Amino acid sequence: MTNSTAVTTGTVDRALRILETLAAQPEGLPLVAVADELALPRSAAHRLLNELVRCGYVRQLRAQGDYALTTKLPAIGLAFLGSAGIVDIAQPIIDRLAETSGELVRLAIVDGDRLTFVAKAQGARYGLRYDPDMGIDVRLSCSAGGHAWLMTLSEERATELVALQGFGAPREFGPQAPTTFKALTKLLEEDRRRGFSMIAEQYSPGMTAMAAPVLRRGQEAIGVITIAGPLQRLTVQRMQDLGPALLSAASELAMASSTSPLFTQRARMAR
Repeated sequence: MTNSTAVTTGTVDRALRILETLAAQPEGLPLVAVADELALPRSAAHRLLNELVRCGYVRQLRAQGDYALTTKLPAIGLAFLGSAGIVDIAQPIIDRLAETSGELVRLAIVDGDRLTFVAKAQGARYGLRYDPDMGIDVRLSCSAGGHAWLMTLSEERATELVALQGFGAPREFGPQAPTTFKALTKLLEEDRRRGFSMIAEQYSPGMTAMAAPVLRRGQEAIGVITIAGPLQRLTVQRMQDLGPALLSAASELAMASSTSPLFTQRARMAR
């Protein structure tokens, strides 16, 4: 790799990391916070932010003020998902499951070593409405969606993916979140026997969730569909009762996925 190529690669990597950081902070961040978060010199962070402002991906909220994402990046993502046909295929299925469950239903797709939420429907009409940010990478070790994907993989591959992402800091998740591979493996074994994953206060205190893999030709997972809600409403018994509906939705998504270029591409990559 030449020096110029290395510099360019480093610049792109830093710019993307800035975008990912700002995506988690919709209210914006000051220059100092961006630089500290990414361990960048302030001068380098300032140059990159100014370039992202010039390109229309970032805006400065006021003179010498915080930096925040514009809608340009989300618009690109939505345009991509729309042209790939995911929303057209998945939304009616997700909507029906949300109505049946009365809870938040989401679809995440497998993208290389990552699992990312791309579509949702809110079924709750009263009380607490659980609705975490979309577009984030799913935490594999302690989420229903992560477990639903990992349960379809070999133990070696599942361990590799979790090791790559890490378990995260315990304070960031629920009190029941697994923190060792042994604990996670036991949970995945239970999920496989059941046919879908179930978690209680693992991803977040007071919250439960369940998920089923969307299997292309009954083999590799191209995505997962999840139901999530408050423990007081989405109890363990309620999740067990919703199991058949969840599996039916996952099967329907699998059958419909052949019409989406993105799903078809993911299936080729997985082979």
